[in-house]
Amino acid sequence: MNEDKELERSVELYKNLNRQRKKILSLPAEKALDSILDSPQPAAIVHSFPEEDFYFLINDIGIEDSLQLLSLASDKQWEYILDIEVWEKDRISINNVTKWLDLFIKADSQRFVRWFLNKQTDFIEFYLFKNIEVKIREHDQDPSIFGDDFFTLDDVFYIRFVDLPLGAESDSNFIKTRNEFLSKFIDRLSGYDHNIYQNVLLEAFSIIPSEYEEEAFRLRNVRLAEKGFLPFDEAIGIYQPLKPENLSRQSAKFITESSEERLYIPVPHYSTGMLKEDNLLTDSLKKIEKDDVLQQIQVELAGLANQIIVADQKVIKNKKELGDLVKKTCGYISIGLKRLTEEGSDLDENRAVALIQRFPLSQIFRVGYGLVLELKWRAEKWRKISWFEKNRLPLSFWGEGWIGVLGGLLIKRPLYYDNYKTGLLYREFYSIEDIKYTEKVLNEIIAFDRLLSHMAVNLVPPYSGSLTYKNLVLTLWARHHLGLSDVLIPLNIDEFKIFFDNLWESGEKPRKTNILMKESFLKWLSEKTGLDPYDISRELGQTMENLFSEIESEYGSVSKKDLNSKYIHLFITK
Repeated sequence: MNEDKELERSVELYKNLNRQRKKILSLPAEKALDSILDSPQPAAIVHSFPEEDFYFLINDIGIEDSLQLLSLASDKQWEYILDIEVWEKDRISINNVTKWLDLFIKADSQRFVRWFLNKQTDFIEFYLFKNIEVKIREHDQDPSIFGDDFFTLDDVFYIRFVDLPLGAESDSNFIKTRNEFLSKFIDRLSGYDHNIYQNVLLEAFSIIPSEYEEEAFRLRNVRLAEKGFLPFDEAIGIYQPLKPENLSRQSAKFITESSEERLYIPVPHYSTGMLKEDNLLTDSLKKIEKDDVLQQIQVELAGLANQIIVADQKVIKNKKELGDLVKKTCGYISIGLKRLTEEGSDLDENRAVALIQRFPLSQIFRVGYGLVLELKWRAEKWRKISWFEKNRLPLSFWGEGWIGVLGGLLIKRPLYYDNYKTGLLYREFYSIEDIKYTEKVLNEIIAFDRLLSHMAVNLVPPYSGSLTYKNLVLTLWARHHLGLSDVLIPLNIDEFKIFFDNLWESGEKPRKTNILMKESFLKWLSEKTGLDPYDISRELGQTMENLFSEIESEYGSVSKKDLNSKYIHLFITK
């Protein structure tokens, strides 16, 4: 009976802390800090934060402003901060160690000494080995033989702070900070227990740095792997594509369902709190009614986001950066779900809900990312045999819009060409619509390149960056219409004005292209390439319409007398 009541109290406490955490994380940084410190039990709230959330919280508030929170943090939260902050690949950054140890000792110097002695003795001794030199005075030695750089607290152990090379991160200010930290630490340690102080100084110079660093790196990777921070060579596997038919052969993941609410998972709210986009994943999560199942999927999602951080080799410290990462993660999962549901028998969110409960989110992510890679591989394969590549033309040949899409596919990690619609030139693919639009543009580029390959075009002289697929075909057509040679030679302005008169239906502005000129253009293309007009229209009809719409937009309101070669870009003129 007492056990049941104790369990009820524990469950209620857990739920209450969970509610408080969610509320705190929804507040602006300065209000979040005040909310924690004004709580009757601030330490309990701070300890309840998963390590990832606590790390993001203090970065949002500001490290220097978070000293009170650092003093309340658990040993695991301190350890997580060091795991994230002090490593540069497989080496410990002494500069970063100094920064954080200095913050810890400022937060609570007495606790820092206890923490170091109980949890991080080898780590601190490694740090001391890198930063101080120790000499022991014999009873008959004169202290002056050690020089003015050495100081002592007991007339036995003489200490000198070693010199560090000056550089971008080891300037005089940093050295001053390091020396102040070491002085404070040595003084606190000696005051805590002088015998321990002497033992630490002796042991610091008995360690083998390379062996310690290797073992520390291994243990750090084990701890972070539990949160999804896999070693880079494993994390990068998230970008290995997975076909839907291969996913169906995978075994189902294990999800615990608890009706007695005995499963208490510290769900990282920072990452899951970013799930605000309307996509198939977020819509599907809303349909999961069992809290314990939803929590496990949220924990899995947070772990996947951490794996992607490692794979992308990024340092994520604030809400915006984390939001972008979560949006990317959810985007590719949603694309994967869309692909899987479209290939299934019934296209609805219920099928998507079943998929995210059955298969690991990382595998669904790989299915979604596989669609992008298929586009990339197709673009690369086409480029090797393309007409424009054989003629050694630059990517700028495809014009501003198409080069953006093509350039986004040809980089190592493909990106969607957004053209600043959401404030960015390039961004991650977020939806199946992004995939379909990019595929549509790639199809148009390949079709136009195939069209050009059937035309005997002499590209001498080279027009370098000023030559585009638009002014190439339009200039050749204009020359044909005017009865000039079919060599790609710039039109003089008088020749262009004659063509300009024939281009429009009437003289009323804004002018519209004469339908007979459009038919003439299609007929010329057919004759020039030997392709059937129907086939050209089927593959490139919309592209041609867009081309004439651009002509109307550029020149439909321009008077013939105002035409100037300097401002004509859709035709090659002189």
